[in-house]
Order: sequence, then structure tokens, then C-alpha cells
Amino acid sequence: MYKLNLNTQNFLTQHWQKSPLVIKNAFTDFVDPISADELAGLACEEELSSRVIITKEDGWDIIQGPIEEYDQFGDDNWQLLVQAVNHWHPDSVSLVEAFRFIPDWRFDDLMVSFATPGGGVGPHIDNYDVFLLQGEGTRRWKVGARGNYSPRGGDTHTALIDDFEPIIDVVLEKGDMLYIPPGYPHRGETITTALSYSIGFRAPSQQELMSGLADHLLDTNTGSQRFISANEPEMPASLSIDHQTGILDLLKDLLAQPKHYQQMLGQLLSQNRFELDLCEPEQDYSTEDLTSALSEGAQLVRIGGLKVICLEGDTQSRLFINGEEFQLNIDQDKLTYIANQMNLTNDKVLELTGSAEMTRFVLTMLNLGYYYLA
Repeated sequence: MYKLNLNTQNFLTQHWQKSPLVIKNAFTDFVDPISADELAGLACEEELSSRVIITKEDGWDIIQGPIEEYDQFGDDNWQLLVQAVNHWHPDSVSLVEAFRFIPDWRFDDLMVSFATPGGGVGPHIDNYDVFLLQGEGTRRWKVGARGNYSPRGGDTHTALIDDFEPIIDVVLEKGDMLYIPPGYPHRGETITTALSYSIGFRAPSQQELMSGLADHLLDTNTGSQRFISANEPEMPASLSIDHQTGILDLLKDLLAQPKHYQQMLGQLLSQNRFELDLCEPEQDYSTEDLTSALSEGAQLVRIGGLKVICLEGDTQSRLFINGEEFQLNIDQDKLTYIANQMNLTNDKVLELTGSAEMTRFVLTMLNLGYYYLA
């Protein structure tokens, strides 16, 4: 279990999405949840997103995973990055749980890096919030002020920028952490061979929201209302202000209806960008299998990275899980409990499965591989 040494309420009020912050000794006596060898093993897998970044005099080379051989990179000036480690390495899940003072729907993934001296990423700007936690070894981080920076080499398709004047210049040691909000340029350089953890949080862009709304309307065969005008312009080629605002009012009307935006938001925000390590059984669980397991004391455990979301003020009784909607005719307290708990104790599962509907739900979760019995 990882306990964060941070007044979270003060942090949310003073720094969250506002200003960067160095948090020395964020975790006392920090123990790396994963070893360098285990990380290298994950980087061999096709299902995971991984890459090696090599630091050169004139820039950086990127080699996309899977990565199986490391001797070719030498002893310094490179780092391995593996995304969504919390999906595939159970021991890392408890580290992520220390950051659940930020809502689950914002959480993106736990990226872990192994870096040799001199290894790092050039100056860049991210469009998401990130906590940079230091494990073994030491890294130096520089953070600049928000501003207008030129993309490196004029390439607008990269997050890399020209260098910046730092407002923070700090060496992180084991257990230290740096928080960086969106829009602040930063760069890291490894001093001694290091393991580092990047805990990232995202919010949807306007593009993603519009795409999600369009998908929802197509899937539900709704949103077919067309524009009706009260007057027409005198000039045939003119699109009048009245017509422009009237057409856009069709979107406003849709977005004012909970039946549209609640389902869209639940499905969109419960999805993951990275593949999950589903725990699908070889043969579907039956009611008898579940009853037998619970009688032996089994509990229900959520797989790493799975998002379970309930909407405050939802017009329906449901949960959104991994982009899917699950209708459940139970009270809001039980919905909220299921969504908030990573593990459901044996007593709680026995209580929930007292109804046939909840038994079907638990079996569905097990057979989809979203939960497993432990």
C-alpha cells in the first residue's frame, strides 16, 4: 500500500491545473513496484505500447516496441518507456490507487521508464496533467513557464519544442515527485540509472466530445431533427446569421438533453486508450460456480486499468464500464459502492448476489474478464 505525503485538498485548491509543484519525499521509504527486468519483460509483449528513446548530440531517435534486445543501446544515453503498466502488472495497481483523489474518469495510465545516465526526453509540452515520481536512481527535471514556444524544427506534429528558461530546476531522488499541469514545458535528464513513474490524467478534447456525440447518435439512431427556418434571406447565396444560429441551436438542444449527453459521457470517459489485460475464463462461470467460490471465501477483484463510472444525477440506474453501459435496477448507494471499490469483499459480494439481477451482473463481469475471483 502506498500512502502519499500530500495535503490533497490544499493541492487541489492551489496547484491542480494551475502551477507546477515539487513534492520532496512524496512517498516515505518508497519501494519500486516493478523491477527493471520486469519492465523489460513487459516491453517484449506485442499488446503493450513501448519505445526506446536514444539521446544524440543533434536530437533523439525513437525505436518503437516490442523491444527484446538492449545490448545494442550501450550503457548510457537511452531510456525505455512502457505505457499502461498498471494494466499488466498487478503490483503497480496500488501505486495508482494513491492518486484516486483525482476522479477515475480523468486517469489515463501509469507509464514506467528505465533510463541510463544521460537518457531522457527533450524539451516538450504535454496537454495533460502528470505526476512524475522518482524510484531508484536520480533524474534532473527542468520546468518552464507557460508561453508560446516554437515547435522543434518547425514540426507542428511533435510535442518537442525549442529550449526554455526554467522556473524549476530540481534533482529528484527516490520518493520525490514533480507535478506538472498542461501547457508547462519540461525536460528530464537521467543522472544515475533510474526507474521513474509517470501518472497521467487527461480530459477529453472538443474533437473527442463531438466524435463521441456523433457515435452516440448513430448507435441510438437519434438526432434526426432538421433545421426549420422562420424566414429566408433575400440573396440566394447568403447564409444568414439567423440560419447560422438556428442550425447550431440544433446541437445546443441535443446537448441540453441528459438522455444524450449522459450516455455519451459515460461511454466515452469509461474507455481506455490502452489495451486491457482481460482475465477471461477458459469456460464461462455459471451460477453454481460463483456460489461455490463465494462459499469458500472468494472476493471479486477488478483488473488493473478498468474504469467503472457512475454519473451523479443520472436519469437511469446504470454503470459505465470500459465504454459499455450496464443497466442495474439497484439503489444509487450500491451503484456508487461498486464503482468506487477496486475489490469487493466476500461479504459484500454475497450481499449483492442475493438478487438474481446482481448475480447475472457479477457473472457478466467475470465472463468478460473485467473482474476475477481471488
